[in-house]
Amino acid sequence: MDWAYFDTSVLIKRHVAEPGSTRARRILRAHRFLSSAIAPVEAVSAFRRRQMLGDLSTANVHAIIRRMGQDRPHWELISISPDMLRKAEKLILTLHMRTLDALHIASALAFRLASGMRIRFMTADRQQADAARHMDFTVEWIE
Repeated sequence: MDWAYFDTSVLIKRHVAEPGSTRARRILRAHRFLSSAIAPVEAVSAFRRRQMLGDLSTANVHAIIRRMGQDRPHWELISISPDMLRKAEKLILTLHMRTLDALHIASALAFRLASGMRIRFMTADRQQADAARHMDFTVEWIE
């Protein structure tokens, strides 16, 4: 299977039924999972926020976190380095991005530079998709 970089927005769709969830699950099964080390933390925060809003029960959140734990051995997570932080700062200044979106793109760029591989960038965030395209990624937007 080919590598693909997955933003947390796609990871969330794997665990919560919403528009694009079926497609996200199919794409996740078809690629090797690559993301930033921030993805699991960002996902847990999103699930907790949905729990506080009443969209997910406590039992659902615990079950999702258990499933994520089962998936994690199959993930390749990119550690955040000082160079990536500097790159994320530049992305924020030039492309007017949100912090976590910039960290994801900086992580994908670091992987591309280190590996020499062209990877697809999977996201359900339109603004991030535009920024990833600007950085010469082939982007697959998941509704």
